[in-house]
Amino acid sequence: MREFLADAQDYLPILLQGVQLTILITLASLVVSTLLGLVWAVMRVSGIAVLAGFSAVMINILRGIPIIVQLFYIYFVMPDFGLSLTAVQAAIIGLGIAYSAYQAENFRAGIEAVDRGQVEAALSIGMGWGMTMRRVILPQAIRIALPPYGNIMIMMLKDSSQASTITVAELALQGKLIASSTFKNTSVYTLVALMYLALSLPLILLVRHFEAKGRHR
Repeated sequence: MREFLADAQDYLPILLQGVQLTILITLASLVVSTLLGLVWAVMRVSGIAVLAGFSAVMINILRGIPIIVQLFYIYFVMPDFGLSLTAVQAAIIGLGIAYSAYQAENFRAGIEAVDRGQVEAALSIGMGWGMTMRRVILPQAIRIALPPYGNIMIMMLKDSSQASTITVAELALQGKLIASSTFKNTSVYTLVALMYLALSLPLILLVRHFEAKGRHR
């Protein structure tokens, strides 16, 4: 235990640099996935066959390709087409696009859970489809989607470690570099695991809060 505490004192400053990148990638890719996922979801429920079909195809493609392959494609292949991104930019865009498919299904489920009577009432008083979506459907759908949205946030936080495969020095890669140079595998990876847990626990508690509010509504 004494050795572990001494190692923690030595390695924590380096690992905390990785934590900063982990948080940045998680939050930025969460924004990308939320906005793009909402677009996919609205297209799916738009009632326009072309848009709904295109959205369904894209969602299935994104869910069917592993995240690591999508990251490789964006970082290593896209420069061949004239689009060069930094490793951090590629990680944010790659994770955001990959998770937009899961966000889309979450939002779609929330939209479809809204009582159809409210939609018909809104349309009957002259609201257009866009206004009905903004003022009636989406506010309720977002509340319904909050608990699974929190779970997606936790998954994204953990999957941000895959950014290490394209040289992003986030928490997982920092831990790997330290372990490979010091051979203190037990201490380093225990610290990495504890730091991921510390980042995840607030999100887990937030999800439980939303779930509890949903049950008592």
